[in-house]
Amino acid sequence: MLSIIQKEIADFFNDLTGCLIAGLFLLVLGLLLWVFPGTSIPEYGIASLEGFFNLAPYVLLFLVPAICMQSISVERNSGTLELLLTRPLSVSQLLWAKYLGCFSMVCLALLPTLLYYYSVYELGATPGNIDTGATIGSYLGLLLLAGAFSAISIWASAMSRSVLVAFLLSVFFCFIGYYVFSALDEDLTSGFWGYFISMLGMDSHYQSLSRGVINAPDVIYFASVILLFMRLANDAMQRGPRKLKGSLMERPLMIGLLLIANYAASLYTGRLDLTADNRYTLSPLTRETVAHLPDELHISVFLTGNMPAGFRRLAKGVDVLLSDMKRDAGGRLKFSFIDPLTGDAGKKQQYQALLAEKGIVPINVSVLKNEGLMQQLIFPAALVSFHGKDVPVFLLLNRMGLAPEEVLNNSIQNLEYAFTAAIRKALNGGKPLVGFTESHGELNDTVLYDLMSSLSDGYQAGRVDLKTITADGLRHIKVLVVPKPLRAFSEDEKYKLDYFVQYGGHILWAIDQTNASLDNLNKTGEGLFIAKKLNLDDMLFKYGVRFNYVLLGDMNCSQIPLAMNSGPGSQLQLAPWLYYPVFMPLSNHPIVRNLDGIRAEFSGTLDTIGIKGLKKTILLNSSPYSFVSEVPAMVSLQLISKDSDPERLKSFPKPVSVLIEGVFPAVFAHRPVPAGVPDTMHLPAKGTASAMMMLADGDVLKNQVNPKDGSPYPLGWDRYTNRQYGNKTFLRNAIDYLAGEGEIISLRGKEIKLRLLDQVKIKNGPLKWPLINVALPPLLFILCGLGSYLQRKRKYGIKR
Repeated sequence: MLSIIQKEIADFFNDLTGCLIAGLFLLVLGLLLWVFPGTSIPEYGIASLEGFFNLAPYVLLFLVPAICMQSISVERNSGTLELLLTRPLSVSQLLWAKYLGCFSMVCLALLPTLLYYYSVYELGATPGNIDTGATIGSYLGLLLLAGAFSAISIWASAMSRSVLVAFLLSVFFCFIGYYVFSALDEDLTSGFWGYFISMLGMDSHYQSLSRGVINAPDVIYFASVILLFMRLANDAMQRGPRKLKGSLMERPLMIGLLLIANYAASLYTGRLDLTADNRYTLSPLTRETVAHLPDELHISVFLTGNMPAGFRRLAKGVDVLLSDMKRDAGGRLKFSFIDPLTGDAGKKQQYQALLAEKGIVPINVSVLKNEGLMQQLIFPAALVSFHGKDVPVFLLLNRMGLAPEEVLNNSIQNLEYAFTAAIRKALNGGKPLVGFTESHGELNDTVLYDLMSSLSDGYQAGRVDLKTITADGLRHIKVLVVPKPLRAFSEDEKYKLDYFVQYGGHILWAIDQTNASLDNLNKTGEGLFIAKKLNLDDMLFKYGVRFNYVLLGDMNCSQIPLAMNSGPGSQLQLAPWLYYPVFMPLSNHPIVRNLDGIRAEFSGTLDTIGIKGLKKTILLNSSPYSFVSEVPAMVSLQLISKDSDPERLKSFPKPVSVLIEGVFPAVFAHRPVPAGVPDTMHLPAKGTASAMMMLADGDVLKNQVNPKDGSPYPLGWDRYTNRQYGNKTFLRNAIDYLAGEGEIISLRGKEIKLRLLDQVKIKNGPLKWPLINVALPPLLFILCGLGSYLQRKRKYGIKR
């Protein structure tokens, strides 16, 4: 067998045609990946060979049949096949030797593509930025696909004496095996049978492997295809009715065994994710969610069409994620990409209006083209549909202060959370309502903008007026937020809050018990801060907490700009302000686990009261180096200039946020119903379990505002120090937990490393890298073929 393998490889290099075919394959790949716009790696801007592994199968469709088409056909035509069969080799051994020889030549043709890896390695923003583990896994997938194509081509060559017919037959069946089954799944079928048909095709198995994820069913599938077509090739080589009858009897048995092996492999859920950050490993929660879909669920993705490279990468991330979800769903999840910008003007306008009703609107992005800067509409959104319920998914996480590449990378990191949350909401009947109270001087929409807008991907967020809301309106709200009220609540409003809690409603209380504000100090440098009268103390005490009338100072704090010297030449400098504490989460509770510091302003403290049946979890504490000042209290900016000795401030951590869960006692039980409460709003005999989060500072919810144009900064962004704190994640986690989505919080912490190319290197070497990757690989093959030809001519040529 070894001699036949060596002969196949030698014949490949001895024939310049084979080298030219391999060279053409490498030339086409090089042009697509390094020159042509739309598919080039430099334009994509990411240190990845993803584009190569996406394009390679379509080029292999022609390369592998071209290499293998002569393996049996030429032997038959030249009469050497019978000579080979007279050797002490069986038909099976001969075919496997031919197969291994052809497969070795395909591997040799792929070998120069390692130059692509070297180039991307060197072009990384930091050298070596490419994910080597993912690349190794992707090459393994490509080799398995090439092995399957080689087996099909060997069978086609065994079926025909004509080299051309063998080539066309192998191209046709490789195309059928790779593409047609996936197309049938998308266009003609649904449910289990659609999933089953897609699993018969090579595309779905290769796509998983090409990302660097080694899955037992995928490996077994390609091994089965290779064994099946090698068996068919063996049958095609048989002569005589007895041998043919025996092969016809064995063939169903072999197919049955292969089907059993593939079914057994499909039951194995383990997979090896070779990527450095495990980016393609779905969480157990996501896999469980899609595996237990009660019926078919459809996802429409509108991020498609002719888009800039960054958005193409985001769309690819969506495609990859949904493909993995689809596989785990067993055919009950379908997805499609729809371009709302195609079709005639009337249909486009009608469809876009329909999307706008569901909250999906396009964004306008500037794209640099040859004609100059062009404006382009893009729909970075999707729609999850289940039993008539539609839940929009917003794919782009805009955040001020970040480069576009970082925004897109953060968006890719958030995809699993966004789709899993949307699927769970669709299964549960749509987006839950989150209400923010108003009419008591609460934080306005400008400073709550980022929190409310960030909730829009999973919730409907809006304002709630407790004076006018009905019992039915309260029943539809999942979570109620009380964001730093300034004025007192009336008794009828408190009754409605109690009614909401008794029927299982959840509340996030963000309460400041003082009127402290930095604005009151900026004029004179000092101010007297007093207590607010919110008329909530009795209610909150009944629920198990007491908000203290104090101001908290902490050595662990943020900074504010101050004029350090008096006079006309003074300059603003940043100085630590003890009344702007930064709380470092130490609890292992899902709401605060692994979070960055939480920035507060003039926070207070709270105490918990023992109430039977209520579970209390402290979420945030001050540092041990903190103090409290009871109000009324005079606060001066001169505190900054004083030497704050940590030992003098050493105390004990003071709780500032607590989670309380259980059946809360009714505040208005055995009390008259206040005037103004509707007659239909009655408290139940026994309350329903619910949860509340108490936070002793309402400013944690507040985003800062740009003083120049009034635009909101991201929640948690400190414009003075240019630092991002963990306020947004903390509050999103809290609302998710209160809404019953505590399990999904962990998905938001998924991190994917941003692997960029160094654009300076690309611009400084506009010809270097295309020459290395376009000209060098095919040139190597042509030189090898030419060298082999010259050696044969020198050795066997006629000397004159």
